[in-house]
Amino acid sequence: MFKIAKANAAVPLTPGSLEHHNQNDEMVAQFSISEAWTGDLSSGMLRLGEWSAMLHGLSARDCGLLSLIRCYDSKDRGHILELFEQAATLCSSFCFSTTIIMPNGLRQPLFCMGESNGLEEKYSGSMVGVFIFPRFKLEGARQITSPR
Repeated sequence: MFKIAKANAAVPLTPGSLEHHNQNDEMVAQFSISEAWTGDLSSGMLRLGEWSAMLHGLSARDCGLLSLIRCYDSKDRGHILELFEQAATLCSSFCFSTTIIMPNGLRQPLFCMGESNGLEEKYSGSMVGVFIFPRFKLEGARQITSPR
């Protein structure tokens, strides 16, 4: 799945739309680990959370896009690179799913949702998003656990 849309095509947030019950957080945590990330389009750098950096095989939380996607399933890399390039040129909402292939052969599913904004000036703007790592196993893989 690789999707991109103009940012203004999404339904705007209404007061109280982000409020939810803690039970939802518990259900999400039961099935996945999620972590926010940011991107600075003026420098081309992405800033990941600690868990995301570790699952992407990165030693630092700051990285470039090519460093980020090098661990993704090879058949998805081109689509994801194109999606990020499009989002960097037009304020957009986007999402994709892929599999992280770890050096030890384990496979971790990944869902990503994000948006780009502030692109009015050349070489400016930012991205924000969330990585969601499902806890279910892929064949031959071990289940991920929380970094507690």
